[in-house]
Amino acid sequence: MRKLAVVLALASTALATPALARDKSWYVGAEGGAMIVEDINYDIGALKSAGSVDHNYGYDVDGVMGYDFGGFRLETEVGYRRATVDGYTSSTTTPTFTQAGVRGNAAAGSYDGAGGSSSALSFMLNGLLDFGPDDGIQGFVGGGVGVARVKAKYGLTSGGDFLNDSDTVFAYQGLAGIRAPLSNHVDATLKYRFFNAENVKLVDVSNRVFDGRYRSHSILGGLTYNFGSPAEPAPPPPAPAPEPVAPPAPPPPAEVVCSPGPFIVFFEWDKSDITPEAASILDNAVTQYQSCGNAQVMIAGFTDKSGAASYNVGLSQRRADAAKAYLSSHAIPEGVISTEAFGETRPRVETADGVREVQNRRVEVTYGPGSGQ
Repeated sequence: MRKLAVVLALASTALATPALARDKSWYVGAEGGAMIVEDINYDIGALKSAGSVDHNYGYDVDGVMGYDFGGFRLETEVGYRRATVDGYTSSTTTPTFTQAGVRGNAAAGSYDGAGGSSSALSFMLNGLLDFGPDDGIQGFVGGGVGVARVKAKYGLTSGGDFLNDSDTVFAYQGLAGIRAPLSNHVDATLKYRFFNAENVKLVDVSNRVFDGRYRSHSILGGLTYNFGSPAEPAPPPPAPAPEPVAPPAPPPPAEVVCSPGPFIVFFEWDKSDITPEAASILDNAVTQYQSCGNAQVMIAGFTDKSGAASYNVGLSQRRADAAKAYLSSHAIPEGVISTEAFGETRPRVETADGVREVQNRRVEVTYGPGSGQ
């Protein structure tokens, strides 16, 4: 456990900068880092837990390819992990070899000078759940199943190994970590991996069966390349103002008419800021209000269908509040203004769930009887 605590301490910091969305895209990545292997206790023949192997720190590397469905990822993984032997303990005899290759037997006991390594080559299918903002730092948890080729190479002396064999078995793993965007397509990842391969059966030089399991803990850092989704279409440009036409004669004074709207302003994705274009439309709404006397004002906020529905209700309310603050700061009394948040329930353009649509990220301002009630 002391070794595990030292490895986990490597995960104390992470860097992040803004990036584009990762949803609905393929990705590839590579990771590597430090690993510890838990002591492997082997049943030797009919003797239970007759041999135990202690390891030094090791390394763990992998490559992944997957698809991000938005909130859930499915990926394939090829990994390799290896650690050298730090010591061997046995309650039965162990074969040894001299430099000339003559075989003997060492008595039961602990051998700090034992050498060799334990390794595992794995092929896994992982499922991962993401949480957090799509364009920023995200956490994830998940797991995977697959197969592993576990290899053991142990020796008490430099003259030869008493065990040099491998076995292919079922394996599973648990995963947790964070990923942070470095650019529009590249993410940095920091991940913890628990890996387990059970029922590993190996045969030593004296034909004894070693039955054990391989279990490791890793902290991995890596880079992932997201191939990305199609870029969101730009908002349509405002219609050009009609060319003024000089009348043949001065018209009679126009009757003042109250224009009830709606006056529609649009917002950037996941924003509630009043843009210069939105301010221009709200200024026009303020001008029209002067023709409506003491009319009530209704401000309705909306979102598109990307993101959670509960979050979108709050976002639409923030957009309505931003428009109210702008109007009240431009001579419309706050007491005649009411707001209502509709979230994603009343789109101008029907889309599938999760689709970003600028025409739906809006606020509508209306005047007259019934407004603001």
